[in-house]
Amino acid sequence: MAKLSGKTAVVTGASSGIGAEIATHLAAEGANVVLAARRKNMLNELVQSINENESGDAIAVETDVTNKDEVDLLAEKAVNTFGKVDIYVNNAGLMLLSKVQKGHVDEWDQMIDVNIKGVLYGINSVLPKMLERKNGHLVNVSSVAGHEVSKVNSVYSATKFAVRALSMGLEKELARTGVRVTNISPGAVDTDLASRGTDEEIISKIKESNRKLKSDDIARSVVYAVTQPDYVNVNEITVRPV
Repeated sequence: MAKLSGKTAVVTGASSGIGAEIATHLAAEGANVVLAARRKNMLNELVQSINENESGDAIAVETDVTNKDEVDLLAEKAVNTFGKVDIYVNNAGLMLLSKVQKGHVDEWDQMIDVNIKGVLYGINSVLPKMLERKNGHLVNVSSVAGHEVSKVNSVYSATKFAVRALSMGLEKELARTGVRVTNISPGAVDTDLASRGTDEEIISKIKESNRKLKSDDIARSVVYAVTQPDYVNVNEITVRPV
């Protein structure tokens, strides 16, 4: 029997990359998955693939995680369709690398809105009902940039340190409630995340690196965390390329 049969998972940033792989792997383990992102066409393609090939069912909900009302509606649609939300994966993220002295304030604002506020909105949308049921799992995708800082990622690192700090605080706050919290910190992953932003020199250097993980590697880490027995809480997973 599939390990997550009867469970429902919401995955943000699910239209491509890590989010798409997480959703697919969870569905392969029997979970019904609610896919959230802004790119509805890509979500619809993934929904079709999951419904044709995996054990769990999938629906798509076009969602901007920086909009609290849309995130609340996402959780509401998940509950209305599948009855409850057992797993919420805060995967949506934005990495716009540059030195602070370049003054890309608009990019800072975008990262703060997506990487921090979007995570908080997601947690807020499902936590009350998880606490009522005394069961649930919050998975926050941070980064190794939430452990270490370089000279070109100060602001991005600040947002990912915030996600990790939030995860650590929630672990303690929710320790006796039945709601589990896992922080996932990926190293470099071969996705289009690093190709965004305005600093072409930094983008080209990242693209040249051949030491990268695959999205599948992170998805398997998430599956590992959420398929443990209820008395086991995998608080932190850091995954790096060799």
